[in-house]
Order: sequence, then structure tokens, then C-alpha cells
Amino acid sequence: MGSAETLSRLRNLGFQEVTAPPLSFEPVRLRRDCVELTGTRPALGTLVSVTAIASSAAQGETAIAGAFDQLDRLAAILSRYEPASALSTLNDAGHLTGPPPELLAVVEPALHFYALSGGAFDVTVKPVLDLLGARFPGSAPSAGELRDAAARVGAHHVATDRRRIEFARAGMGVTLDGIAKGYIVDRMADALARHGIRRFLIDAGGDIRVRGVKRPGRPWTVAVRDPSHQGAFPDVIELRGGAVATSGGYERFFDPARRFHHIINPASGFSPTVTWSVSVVAPTALTADALATTVFVLGPEAGLTLLETLPSCAGLIVEAGGVQRRSSRWSRLSIGQEECIA
Repeated sequence: MGSAETLSRLRNLGFQEVTAPPLSFEPVRLRRDCVELTGTRPALGTLVSVTAIASSAAQGETAIAGAFDQLDRLAAILSRYEPASALSTLNDAGHLTGPPPELLAVVEPALHFYALSGGAFDVTVKPVLDLLGARFPGSAPSAGELRDAAARVGAHHVATDRRRIEFARAGMGVTLDGIAKGYIVDRMADALARHGIRRFLIDAGGDIRVRGVKRPGRPWTVAVRDPSHQGAFPDVIELRGGAVATSGGYERFFDPARRFHHIINPASGFSPTVTWSVSVVAPTALTADALATTVFVLGPEAGLTLLETLPSCAGLIVEAGGVQRRSSRWSRLSIGQEECIA
């Protein structure tokens, strides 16, 4: 098991407040005027890695450090575990006047995906997550407790404009776990571009954003994680731009029986069980992140139907038991595990 996967299994839900260790870089000289650098450190409850192709080591180190500065700044705004964050203030009070534009930049797309998915993607499932966190380890919540928590869920009860975010019902709360990491990865990509980096790969625990190619004629290759942990990848894809994100119900469980994990069906308060994992390719990491969770909740049939309506997106679904289902555009990205190894 890799170190990133080990951290992922041990982490708590959401972002964790940690003291950021200094970045260490692994430079590889490609040509006299071209160097590949990778910087990695724990963040967002996982390992975050940035690989940049730069004209010099100094340029690459400065750019990667700037990308991690963006990560730290945004995590402090969007974390529901940091008491001073804007998101925590909103959840505590039920309203927030003068919200940071970064919070609106995540909440408003979240409401869009709520509408697009017919309610399957819902960032207001925090009351259910809070209930599960309070009951476990221990006995499972009763059906009545889950119904009570689910009654406080519904993103259509969230109102936003540039001056205010407000909940229409008491006891509501927002978790941005299914979308904020993608947004942060996108802003890290912007930071790299501002420093003149045109070829890079960012990997934040499976939320990946790339630009350009790793080598001339060689796109970045991304392996889809095996949800059964048997060692074989369901697929390997090539990317020259855009993002891919994976949502899985196979790592973080509240209960020993593994009935409740971090992805919640807002209609029932239970975790979906038909699907093991969903990987989505999209133009941005925010979109890939949100759609991966959406398709997971919708299930294979409805999820694939939704993906087919989105011409810039593609998806791979691994069902419980290992059956794989792909949207029609996924095959254009796939190079297959065997070809990658060869």
C-alpha cells in the first residue's frame, strides 16, 4: 500500500488543520534548459503532489511553493473543521454576510450540480455526517434519527448572492468535501500558470489536474485506482489537459459493518452500495470532483445517462463486485493497463 493510500485510510472526513512541513523537491534534469521538479507534502487530509516542467530549478521551486500557498489560503476558508473558517462561521450562524468570493465560488457551483443531478449532489448533508460521527464507534443511528437528520438536508434551502449566504431552515449545515478539493486544485493550477509553468500535473489524493505533456509526444498518464486493492488498475488514461477525479466508498467508513461511508445519498441518509468507485474526466477539477460524487450517488444507469449529456466529460464506474462501465467518450482517453506497462 502506498503512502498516499495509507494516509487516506487514516484521515478524518474533510480537511484537517496541520502545520505545513517544508517542501522538499525532487529535480530531474531533462535538458540544459528544462528541468522536472516534484514537490509533495501532506495537505487536505491526503498527500498533495505537484510536478512541474520548468526552465530552471528556481522557477519550478517558486511556482510549486506558490501553488501550495494557494492551497493553504483556500483550505483556511473552506474547511468545516477550522473554527475560524468562513464555512464554519456560516454553519454556526446559518447565515454569512459578506462571504469571501472563494466561498461563493464553491457554493454556487455546488447548487448548480444539485439542480443538474436532481438533488443527488447535495452539500447540505452535513447533519447526516454529524450524526454518524457522533454515533460511531458505537451503535448505528436509528431509522428515526436518520430521518430527522435527512429532514435538515436540501440545497434548495440555501440562498446566495454576492452579499450573503443563508440557510432557510434551522439546523442546516454545509460540507464542501465533494467539491472544494477540486476547486483548490484548479486554483493551484492557476498559480503555476502565473509563474510561467505550462506543463504540470497536480495530484491531491486522486483529484488530478494536468496541462501540456510530460515529454514531447508523451501525454501525462493517470492510473485509475483499484477499489478492491488487488493491485491491478481498472484503466490507465492519457491526458494533455483538464482533470480527473475519483470518488469511492471503499476507504473511509464510520462503522465496522461498512454500511456508512463518507458519501451520503441525501434522499435516504444512507450510503450508496451499488457502486465501488467513479472516475470522471472533465475540463476542471471542480467539475470532475463534483460529478464523480454525483454519479456515485445516482448509480450506474442514471449516472452514465447524465455523463452522456455532458460533451466535455467522460466517466468510468466500477460497480460492487468489480463490473466496469464506461461512458462513450471514455474510450478516447484509455490506453489500457497492458499498453502502459509495455
